[in-house]
Amino acid sequence: MTFYDHLIEQAPAMVVAIPLLFAFATPLWFKLSVKFGKLWALLGVLATTVLMYILAWEILSEGGEVTTYLFGAEDSQLPLLGGNAVRISFAVDGMSAFMGLIMVTVSLAAVLYSFGFVKKYTGNDKFFTLLLLVLAANIGMVFTGDLFNLFVWFEVSSIALCGLTVFRSERGEAFEGAAKYLIYSTVAGLILLFSIGLLYGQYGHLNIKFLSEAIGGNAELLMVDKVALGLMMTVFALKAGAVPMHMATPDAYSEAPAPVTAIFVTASQAGLYAMFRSVFTLYGSNIDLTIDLLHAAGWIVIILGVLSMFVGVTMALVQKDIKRLMAYHAISQTGYMLLGVGVGMAVYATGGFDEFGRTAMTGGIFHIFNHALYKGLLFLTAGAIIYKAGTRDLNRMGGLGRDMKLTALFFIIGALAISGIPPMNGFASKFLIYESVFQFNPVIGAIAMLVSLLTLASFVKVFYSAFMGPRMKGMARGEVPASMLMGMAVLAGIILVFSFAPSLVVRSLVDPAVNALTGDGGTTSTSLTLFTGQGAWNAVVFMGAMISAAIIAVLIRVFFGKKGMTPKGEGKKPYLFGNPTEIDGKPIVIPGSNVYWGFTKALDRYYRPVEKLHSGIVNEYVFWFVSTMVLAILVMMAWV
Repeated sequence: MTFYDHLIEQAPAMVVAIPLLFAFATPLWFKLSVKFGKLWALLGVLATTVLMYILAWEILSEGGEVTTYLFGAEDSQLPLLGGNAVRISFAVDGMSAFMGLIMVTVSLAAVLYSFGFVKKYTGNDKFFTLLLLVLAANIGMVFTGDLFNLFVWFEVSSIALCGLTVFRSERGEAFEGAAKYLIYSTVAGLILLFSIGLLYGQYGHLNIKFLSEAIGGNAELLMVDKVALGLMMTVFALKAGAVPMHMATPDAYSEAPAPVTAIFVTASQAGLYAMFRSVFTLYGSNIDLTIDLLHAAGWIVIILGVLSMFVGVTMALVQKDIKRLMAYHAISQTGYMLLGVGVGMAVYATGGFDEFGRTAMTGGIFHIFNHALYKGLLFLTAGAIIYKAGTRDLNRMGGLGRDMKLTALFFIIGALAISGIPPMNGFASKFLIYESVFQFNPVIGAIAMLVSLLTLASFVKVFYSAFMGPRMKGMARGEVPASMLMGMAVLAGIILVFSFAPSLVVRSLVDPAVNALTGDGGTTSTSLTLFTGQGAWNAVVFMGAMISAAIIAVLIRVFFGKKGMTPKGEGKKPYLFGNPTEIDGKPIVIPGSNVYWGFTKALDRYYRPVEKLHSGIVNEYVFWFVSTMVLAILVMMAWV
């Protein structure tokens, strides 16, 4: 066996072991010097990234074939339960590899960005140690083959993120946000452990594969099966920040340092992974027995997705704190992933799955990677804006585009992607969701498209407030440090690759992930047409259409002259939304939070009760979590 073969054989364990090892050794290197410590942390993330990409290549090139890694002694030295050895295992398939790529990619960008971002702070050793721990925990969650270690990595991730949220913050709100997130995570962790205990008490297994086989051995679904799934789904929906269990998410996201918020996004997506894995692998493998349960679970996930999309985007629209605005958008975008995969769940193993269910799932899974890229980028650009502006308030910003041209460019890339503007990667995944969900339910499809329009409106507001207009007094001049630009450039570059080669991404990354969950073995249509009826999208066709339109416009201008053009010298004074921006030569500055004042005022009857629900009282937040959990269980018990 060659060295490369040994490397691949040990890779599942090493991808988690490397960041753990580097995390515990990081404080020692910082004792030598801060520079050595940072380089050590970067080396750890870089090594993990390279190994993860090699492992993913091997797995995905084989169509997502499962790679299993067993820890501990030989089978003969361990007691048996039902003929199976009690061992900790990793099971890496197409979906696990897909998620692992997300974790390492965003973490690499965040660590690069952190070099300049945390330079002015002390305690860098603790910061980078916790970053490495979160990376290890997130990969552990998506690699683990047993439920108990899923709980362990869930807890490690939550605790490390709480510590990072309050890193060197002078704001009391940061401690409040971390406390809420810790309480939420603790309650969720206890319920997750209880659900695992229910299944272990009934079947005597913790391994997901063995549990699935044991559940399939029943003549009918037991009450414990329904309760356990309801508990796990709500816990993982909370981890992902789904409405109405999102209450602590904007508090924690908005207060965490920018690179930490990007990591937060990957942690929430680990929660999505755990939910999808529980439904499809644990229960969906026995489809003849669990088809009604999956149908009920699918509708629960769809409802959570629609609520997350709409509540998240409407709450973002009224924010004047740039970090809080982006935190609500993270919740809104999570709704797209829940919606796409939820539709796949609801029609799993039916004719509808072949018609549009697989396409919906492909869109939802593809959107996970897209969201990690553009949301991570937008959080990093928000950190850069705050770094230079010295404030998070959109009303007190302005004119940053004069000095921060690269940051403005990266922001535009992220904003276009999250808004689903073609040909960006966000549109590629949303288009799959739009067309397939519309076939499932036209009303829900229309809501998904409306949310994208409101998303674009929010980011127009942010760009106008931060980058346009006169430069505000007291703001620092120049660009952010080079390392921060490098971190943003990593994500922006991958967004562009995904934008112009979406068919390649779907074929190479997304289809194996979908097949790993469903066992379907199919592929998503990627033909070179604009509208195929299957949600396919190809950027080359769109770019050809845009270039053709531009050529036609130039020809019209050349051959038909300049009639109707504004006379030279007129229109020098710009107008904003039909109103002059100057009075007697003095500029009018419209605060960012007032750009859509009329629109939000018209929806006052909606906003007043929704704002009351965001009371800031953690007891009420826990109440919403428990209520959602009880309702999910009742629905499953009544439906099945």
